[in-house]
Amino acid sequence: MSTATPARTGARPAAAARTRLDWRLRFGALSLIWGFSFLLIKVGTEGYAPFQVTLGRLVFGAAVLVAAMAVKQERLPRGPRTWLHLTVAAFLLNALPFSLFAYAELTIPSTLAGVCNATSPLWGMALSLVALSEDRPTRLRVAGLGLGFLGVLTVLGAWQGFHGLDATGTAMALLASLSYPVGWIYVRRTLAGTGRSHLSMTGAQLLLATVQLAVVTPLFTSFPSRFPLVPLLAVAALGALGTGLAVLVQYGLVAEVGPTTAQMVTYFIPVIATAAGVAILNESLTWATPAGALIVLAGAALTQAR
Repeated sequence: MSTATPARTGARPAAAARTRLDWRLRFGALSLIWGFSFLLIKVGTEGYAPFQVTLGRLVFGAAVLVAAMAVKQERLPRGPRTWLHLTVAAFLLNALPFSLFAYAELTIPSTLAGVCNATSPLWGMALSLVALSEDRPTRLRVAGLGLGFLGVLTVLGAWQGFHGLDATGTAMALLASLSYPVGWIYVRRTLAGTGRSHLSMTGAQLLLATVQLAVVTPLFTSFPSRFPLVPLLAVAALGALGTGLAVLVQYGLVAEVGPTTAQMVTYFIPVIATAAGVAILNESLTWATPAGALIVLAGAALTQAR
């Protein structure tokens, strides 16, 4: 049907081409935004405590989504049960992983954090086999799982006994990556079919995560005595772009090209994060990081095969 319709008029193919270019541009922008997020986290932690970076990220991100809700005249979801589940989702999908990545980048380079983030599909595959009955294992997907974790060992330099690697920071980054699929499985089990829009649910989720960090941050950090500008701008960009705008772009991509194509952005993030860390932050790079990252991405791609 799509090929027959444009044939009737000379204007339709150009319109279709513009539409394809449009979503590809947004796809590229989303890849860049999320890829640079790890660099922004690193810069932010140079001036502020990790919890403060996370709180600022959530404040700016929630502000963008609340503004979008106001423009579209969307309301927050109702019902104590929904808000209870959203509170758990906010912790697993926002407060916990954002904080873990911020703490991890105190001791590991942003390039390694970006590669660790790419393991989320692998964790999701392993967990879904246990938690979601509709996800049946296949030889191809199990092979992808094994290949992906082989890539992780390559990145970490397992054959060298993980020499020169900060174990705590790396473990935090991997735990943050694990938190995402745990959160999505929880959302899938508890909040699917609520009838509320994605924008409304995510806006409420970010507001709850902001409240969680607003409670925790004063308990573990003191109020900043100064506000260095560059780290502050990094936190603002991390929240407004990497957390708020990116969510809006992602929803638009899912609606236009489907979730499978939209999720392909995951495979570009570590590439961009690595390039940004090396080019801008002058982070060192050995052959194991890009080689292992490619293996991780190949394994993650296989786990998504149907």
